[in-house]
Amino acid sequence: MIIDAIIAIVLGYLLGSIPTAYLVARLATGKDIRQMGGGNVGGLNVFREVGFWAVVPVVIVDLGKGAAAVAIAHWVLDLPPLYVLLAGVASVVGHNWMAWLKFSGGKGMGAAIGAMGLAFPLYGYWQGIAIFLGIFVAVALITHNIALASGTSLVFLPLITWLGTKSLTATLVAIILGIIILIKYIPTARASWARSETIRDFIFDRWQRERKGRG
Repeated sequence: MIIDAIIAIVLGYLLGSIPTAYLVARLATGKDIRQMGGGNVGGLNVFREVGFWAVVPVVIVDLGKGAAAVAIAHWVLDLPPLYVLLAGVASVVGHNWMAWLKFSGGKGMGAAIGAMGLAFPLYGYWQGIAIFLGIFVAVALITHNIALASGTSLVFLPLITWLGTKSLTATLVAIILGIIILIKYIPTARASWARSETIRDFIFDRWQRERKGRG
């Protein structure tokens, strides 16, 4: 079982390392997404710098990376829940530190949602992903701040997991997942704070408001 668990985690990492945003941006513009916008190798940067139609395949594949890691660990390798969850976490690590891009990467939300979107229902708690996404969407709609929406939903993830599963193992994995993603958001938060004149600017995405003003 240990060998199968290692295989699942390595496969999860390699799946997560597929540089979807980089490949799509290259095909669409001929440019390196790491040199565009905020330099993030993820869907939001592709959306802002390349456009809506470019981000669609990025989102689909990034969700699929996390879901595939969980699916392989559960159905192909028939592993216990702990290793299935760790395979999902590994896909997020792969997305955030991609082996093919000298360990640069995105922030991991797409892969994380894909993994959770399969793992929660798989273990009889489909409400977990619904609550998580509900918090994310609510904060995003109110503030237009994706980083804040991501951070808020991740802070609540361990509580969501514990209330629905009463599993200490699953809750600890949720904490680890949140830390892995939040680490990638720290530079974004610092940059946003530095250019914000007020707390309101920091909370309510200034980029969105200024863009609307120009429109």
